[in-house]
Parts: sequence; C-alpha cells; structure tokens
Amino acid sequence: MSALTPARLRTLVIAALGAVVFVVLGLPLPLLLGPMLGCLLAALGGLQLQGMGTLGVAMRTLLGVAIGASITPELVRELPGYAPTLAMIPVFILVIGGIGYPFFRKVMKFDHPTAFYSAMPGGLQDMLIFGQEAGGDVRAMSLVHATRVLVIVTVAPFLLTLWYDLDLTAPPGIHANELPAYEIVLMIAAGLAGWKIAERIKLFGASIIGPMLLTAALSLSGVIQHRPPAELIWAAQFFIGLSVGANYTGITGREIRVDVGAGLAFSLMLAVISLVFIEAVLWVTDAPALDVMLSFLPGGQGEMVVVALVSGADLAFVITHHLTRVAVVVTLAPLAARWLGR
Repeated sequence: MSALTPARLRTLVIAALGAVVFVVLGLPLPLLLGPMLGCLLAALGGLQLQGMGTLGVAMRTLLGVAIGASITPELVRELPGYAPTLAMIPVFILVIGGIGYPFFRKVMKFDHPTAFYSAMPGGLQDMLIFGQEAGGDVRAMSLVHATRVLVIVTVAPFLLTLWYDLDLTAPPGIHANELPAYEIVLMIAAGLAGWKIAERIKLFGASIIGPMLLTAALSLSGVIQHRPPAELIWAAQFFIGLSVGANYTGITGREIRVDVGAGLAFSLMLAVISLVFIEAVLWVTDAPALDVMLSFLPGGQGEMVVVALVSGADLAFVITHHLTRVAVVVTLAPLAARWLGR
C-alpha cells in the first residue's frame, strides 16, 4: 500500500475540505466534485499534491463491482436492444478524432503522437501509455485528458440538476447496515481479485473491467443480489475526485495557456459533438434521454459511472456504451496512429 507522505496527507486534507464545502452549500455530487475542485484550486495555487497510488486505484474497483452487480439475467436479455445505439459509437469516435486531431496538430502545433492521443476519447491511462510508446509528450496529453474529464464531470451534474431536477446529493444506494455482511465482503474480495487478475492478463481498464466481470458472474449466479452500499460508493467518489484534481500538481503558466487551454477548447468541441449525437440517438431509440445523455458524454469511465449511479440512470446501458467506446479506441487507435504517421 502507498506510504502516507506529507504531500498525500496535504492532498487528503484539501480534498476533505472541498467535500465539506460542497456538502454545506448543498451542491451536487459533493464527494466527487468537492475533492476534485478543491485539489484543482490548490494545485493551481502552487501546492504540491500527490495521488493516493495503489489505494486510489483500489477504490476504483468499487465502481467495477457496482457495474457488475447491475448485470442480471434480465439485463442480458435486454442487451440486443442496445444494438442501434451501440452502432453509433464508432461513428461518434470517428467524428471526435476527425475534429480533434487537426485541432491539436494544426492549431495547437502538437507533434503527431501527442495530437493523436490527445484527441482520442479513450481511457486516460491507456492513451498515455500508447502516446508515450509513440514518442508523445506525456505531460501535455495528461493535462488535456484531465481537463476533458474535469470539464465534463463538473458540468454534467449541474446540467442534470437543472434539466431533470435530480437530487445529486442523495445517497447512491442503500446503507451498509441494510445489506448482508457476507455480500459486502464478497464485493470487496471480487473487486480486489478481479483487478489483480485483469492486471496480470493486461486487460485494458483493469481496475474497473476485472472487478466488473468477476462481480457479474456472482450476480448472474445469484450469489450477490445488491449493489455496493452507499458508503463504499462515497469512498470511491472521494478518491476519484481527488486524483483528477491532483493531476494538475506542478503546473506551469505555459502549461495552463497551451495544454489546459487546448483541453478547454477541445471540451467545448466535444460538448457540441455530444449534443448532436444525443439528439441523433434519441431519434433511433426509445431509451430515456438521461441514459442516452450520460452514454454519449466522453468523460472517464469511473467518473461517468459515479454520475450514472447517483442520478439513477440505467447503469448497465450507460456503462455498456462507455466500455464499447473505450474498447474501440484501445483496439483501433494504435493502428490509426501509425497510418496517419505515415
């Protein structure tokens, strides 16, 4: 487990203060957005922050467990009905890349690998690994993707509160004392074991996909019948928010102007593209608008799972679309990058 360094202790305190402020003000997703924005402001102010390392990754496994627990026999029977909207995902990715890559390459003057992997709406870690192997600027790509996630995850809850009148301060599920103790133990064990197994076989998004698959097996077999309790989801929110904000540690004035500025501009482009696709998808499906909206906002997997959980959206529908997006990007992006590079 990661050591509790002074920087980590400072980060925890700032994240906790951010959460308290959001709770007191009654703002949406206080245990996600509070730590995220608190750490962001501290990092921009020059304080040295540090992510939680292994503990932070372990907390993400709880989201994989929550997704897996939502995969029931009834859901499996409904999966063929997702086909019309899932078919839109590759087109969605192509449009984002077709607009994002020229923007980063021609307007922002990024080199080829940095521009390409900054434009790809895949998982943060996967894109950084691919970009680094291709010779890209890891710090620039990290700031662009962190800004994309930050903007989407910050704005989406406020839009949901405004448009759908949702209470995003409510508990994301039942409390731990209402669940059988053995199910909670099984969920935690499935999360940790699934993560390590997926990591060993080099599965993309191992901390979420591994726990999801293992917990889904337990859910489909009837061994567990509930999602993780609210307390575990709150803990996951806290550490995810903290990690997004801490990504900005050590940022320079030039990085704010160039990399964060590019990320903000790209986020605006993504907002327009997403709105167009959301409207188009609503023409071909009778799925609730809330589910479609959360499925076509290209935020991080973990962050969008949190928003879907708290908003009461169809978690299976939303995560199936995000997993499809990430799988398509992870599979095809390296091939496309090499082709463009030539």
